Amino acid sequence: MEATQRPNWLPAYIPELQGLRGLAVLAVVVYHCHARLEGTLIHYASLWGWAGVNLFFVLSGFLITSILIEAREKPHYFMNFYARRALRIWPVYLLLLVVCYSVPEWFLGDTLAHQDGWKTLAAYALYVQNLRHAPLPGTLGPTWSLAIEEQYYLLWAPVVFFGRGRPLRWLLPLVLLTMLAASPLVRHLHPHWLTSTHTLIHLDGIALGSLLALALHRFAWERRTWLSIGFAAALAGFSLTATVAGGTSLLDSALALAFGGVVLVCLAGCGANWLAPLRRGPLAYYGKISYGLYMTHILVFVYFGNFDARLDDKYRIGVAGNLAIVALRLAASTLVATALWYGFESQILKLKRYFKSM
Repeated sequence: MEATQRPNWLPAYIPELQGLRGLAVLAVVVYHCHARLEGTLIHYASLWGWAGVNLFFVLSGFLITSILIEAREKPHYFMNFYARRALRIWPVYLLLLVVCYSVPEWFLGDTLAHQDGWKTLAAYALYVQNLRHAPLPGTLGPTWSLAIEEQYYLLWAPVVFFGRGRPLRWLLPLVLLTMLAASPLVRHLHPHWLTSTHTLIHLDGIALGSLLALALHRFAWERRTWLSIGFAAALAGFSLTATVAGGTSLLDSALALAFGGVVLVCLAGCGANWLAPLRRGPLAYYGKISYGLYMTHILVFVYFGNFDARLDDKYRIGVAGNLAIVALRLAASTLVATALWYGFESQILKLKRYFKSM
């Protein structure tokens, strides 16, 4: 079937996905606090917090590919897409770079004179820092996943645009299935020139999210059918993660399947009472501020680093003290991300109205 129409039952805005973003960003923040959570009931779970990035990839793949599919017959396809992506991504990203390079001894761990000069700045400007073997400073660590998304969509938008019409109707699924198969293979082979953050080994989530968007637009199945598929995919993915895929090159693929299933359940079940915690409340709020929180939380942790160290040196703070530090980190990071959203991000995003497809 060649139709590329959004299902009638799927609204333009799915609030449940905001809650999933909130879960993803909180998982990442807690992961970066895992050393402080030893001896607590959530320590083991915190060690898996890195998987929040995989959930981000699936969400991003679905949302952006849906936008591209629905906009490719409309005027100014490329200009609108890239302009809106720039307004969403660049301001906070550039602000983070300015803050870190303004006080490099504090936020980059060295003086500006000892930084790797123009090569590093060029990598940040071109979003290719994840491809370099030079390690990223902790405060800029989150930008590796941002770089992957920017590289992907730079190339994916033209593929979606030109991969239309009956002669090319299998181009998009073929590209995505190839990516899903290639990523675990590349991880398994892991050639020496690959970094651990290289784009080629982290395409599973984005590809599966994109494939999900393509399938929903192409196959006019009933809502309950998609819901059943989502539950089955989530169960299969989490089962594989906990068993045969754990510790292997297939782990990210299993997580992509699991999170793809979760996203599909939220899509097919949107509006249901049992998904209300994702639509409103703390998770939805953290979803709203998720980008700023993801980008700046380590910078906030570093800012309070001396305070943490003094507590460790002066007192035997124990589990209770560590939990207090984690709570302080989360509260401070939330305040910074909130201020960033209301005072900076949301104001800039108003400019998106100039780049709407008619």
